[in-house]
Amino acid sequence: MADIAAEIKKRKQKWADLYAGKINSVVLINRGDCGERPLPYPENKAKRTDYALKSYRIWLDSVLYVDDDRIPYLNPYTGTEIFAHAFGCGVHYPGNNMPFALPFIHNSKELAKVKYPDLKNSSVMEMFELADKLRESEPDAPLALPDIQSPLDIAALIWNKEDFFTAMYDDPQAVKELTAMTEKFLTEFLDLWFEKYGRDFIAHYPDYYMPCGITLSEDEVGAISPAMFKEFSLESLNRLSDRYGMLGMHCCANSIHQWSNFKLLRNLKLLNIVQPYAICQKAYVYFKDVCAQMHGGGNVDESVISKKENKNIRTVIQDYAENRDTASEKSKSWKIWEEKFTKN
Repeated sequence: MADIAAEIKKRKQKWADLYAGKINSVVLINRGDCGERPLPYPENKAKRTDYALKSYRIWLDSVLYVDDDRIPYLNPYTGTEIFAHAFGCGVHYPGNNMPFALPFIHNSKELAKVKYPDLKNSSVMEMFELADKLRESEPDAPLALPDIQSPLDIAALIWNKEDFFTAMYDDPQAVKELTAMTEKFLTEFLDLWFEKYGRDFIAHYPDYYMPCGITLSEDEVGAISPAMFKEFSLESLNRLSDRYGMLGMHCCANSIHQWSNFKLLRNLKLLNIVQPYAICQKAYVYFKDVCAQMHGGGNVDESVISKKENKNIRTVIQDYAENRDTASEKSKSWKIWEEKFTKN
């Protein structure tokens, strides 16, 4: 176990070096032998715990055999509904997919129905119960954050979206009042989470390591203008980044019109854009001097990093393997590629 602990410590330092701009890349090989993940439904609590522990132990077993940079972790995974649910939203469980929140209010006149939750008596405490149970079995393992949506995204789940977006024009103060509430509640949750489980963690999606900070999804920005992003979201994201020390952000919206705003995010350390391949290749170049990147449209193309002007690109190389042996072979190939990348 001493060798495993030393290797994990080395990997954590490599992630820190990536964020500090000291190295260009890390490698993550995802595995297919953890089995099918149970849906995060109330009746699946025991299965979720078993799955999280099984996955952690598979990754831990790989540390000395697979030459990538994964940090084994415990995953108390959730859907996007957890914070909206705490504010009064019902939750729909479709039976064959992830749960999601049902809007609680439908116009600004109904905002008075929204009551600020008492954190320790709210539904999000179920996340702490699950995390505690996992830590009882593996007390030293890092935890993944649950599915953190931005304050704006949480508000857009609570408030029926057709009216929410028009309210940004018709009653912007009401929208700001709700997003202030969601930001405050999210901060209370995170303060307690980091107090209980430590400051380093794995992002909920994709699963990259962070030595501190916050990671979240910001998806509604695809449907609003750059000016509205500045008015309703930018400062809340910057306050969260300032409070926790750094920011990692996922965005699966068509957000090219917001990219200049993303550059205004303070201490942004990793950006994950999930878009078609060609758009992601443009993103690698556009954000090369801003942060590390881990895009859902594919790894950075060799023709992009071969250009001298792109030498500052920092990326998380991703691949998939069915089992430990295949993961080991793929990691060796990617390490060769990584060495070439670094020399460029």
